[in-house]
Amino acid sequence: MKHFTLKFLAILLPIQIALISILKLFPKFIEQYYSQNLFFVISKTQHFLLSWIPFSFGDLLYAFIVIWILFWIFKLFRNKFKNFKIKLLEVLAFLSVFYFLFHFFWGLNYYRLPLHKNLKIGTEYSKTELVDFTCELIQRTNIAHRKLVSHDSTKVDFNFKQKELQDLVFDAYQNFENEKFHFKYERENVKPSLFSLPLSYAGFSGYVNPFTNEAQYNYKIPTYKLPTSIAHEIGHQLGYSKENEANFIASILSIHDKNPHVRYSGLTFALKYSLTDIYKSDPELSQVLISELNPGVMKNYKEVQGFWDKYRGPIELFMEMMYGNYLKINNQPKGMDSYNYVVALLVNYHKSFNIFE
Repeated sequence: MKHFTLKFLAILLPIQIALISILKLFPKFIEQYYSQNLFFVISKTQHFLLSWIPFSFGDLLYAFIVIWILFWIFKLFRNKFKNFKIKLLEVLAFLSVFYFLFHFFWGLNYYRLPLHKNLKIGTEYSKTELVDFTCELIQRTNIAHRKLVSHDSTKVDFNFKQKELQDLVFDAYQNFENEKFHFKYERENVKPSLFSLPLSYAGFSGYVNPFTNEAQYNYKIPTYKLPTSIAHEIGHQLGYSKENEANFIASILSIHDKNPHVRYSGLTFALKYSLTDIYKSDPELSQVLISELNPGVMKNYKEVQGFWDKYRGPIELFMEMMYGNYLKINNQPKGMDSYNYVVALLVNYHKSFNIFE
């Protein structure tokens, strides 16, 4: 019976891959029946079951899987690869179940309609439009900065407990009123990751567990970065699997919030992407624009950069390569570079609706 089950699950793997390859050709179908319906029910159930747990159940699940895999490999070598065909079936059966659960619980969102199509905005923009948008961002960032400090050269300190920042971002989602977005985030399910140290070395601010739909954030990062990092992960929880879309949502949500610290975090978050995009084509212009920023804003940027520099090393490069390939497999052909396409959404949304209103 076990052998039959393993063989059945193994045979299902290529069938599933073929079905996903077909399904991804119909983003409207996925958008209507999965992302806006079935996924909402699944995620609501997951949040109901797990949000009350003060630690990340998903982190423990991952730890258990890693330990189980290592133990399986140990037994394989100890038994000198006996019953290798059965072991191969076990691997394929495991991958088959993993593949199914990943897509059923969350992964199909990678193939939903692109956000710009739902918003009815374009994806092209001119250099002039980008520069104009960046200049306005700089002005509003400087104003937001001056409201929080007594001097232009002082960085903004986020003297909040991490749970307070979690609640602020949750409130931001609850209070966000915009007919163009339909955020259904009814129960807070955000937790500090048990693996924050490895995440720091890997260069990640957080992640969403696709099997439990818990949002984990790296509690070691500077608190200044937490609002947008948490908002980004909640964007993933809501079914916006693509990195550029989650970054865009984090920017929009934070910029519109009434809390001055959350708003400042959102403005500087969006500004960094815009300045980076300008730097790629015109480094000198980007330096001119950066010189217009309050020195205190630059100190906040340097605070974050200093944090990541402490952990930079071969692990980060390896994880960038691995995660970049993961993104390419899951309908983001630009890999890690897809993060930069958030600028297209920001500029075109601003052009059509005014991002600051």
